[in-house]
Amino acid sequence: QVQLAESGGSSVQAGGSLRLSCAASGSTFGINVMYWYRQAPGKQRELVASITSGTNTNYADSVKGRFTISRDNAKNTVYLQMNSLKPEDTAVYYCAAFQMARVYWGQGTQVTVSS
Repeated sequence: QVQLAESGGSSVQAGGSLRLSCAASGSTFGINVMYWYRQAPGKQRELVASITSGTNTNYADSVKGRFTISRDNAKNTVYLQMNSLKPEDTAVYYCAAFQMARVYWGQGTQVTVSS
């Protein structure tokens, strides 16, 4: 079992920055891809960014150039640096980890961007 704990969510004004963190604990050996998803009210959960254990990254078009995902394998932690935030970035952000054909989810952290 893998446990994921997100932190760093907050309320900011448009144009501001936030850094989310997600710490993995438990049986973390073999975690391959880690993800950040988000879900806005009334919308489906969407993939924001992903990073492999080899640090290959992918981003949703809506966040390219503004968000950066990174990973510290020694600390079993993944980060999401969010710059130039927009009101449409408002959502609950979830961390997820893929390990041995199973996906684990965190509880989420709220990000609110005001105009």
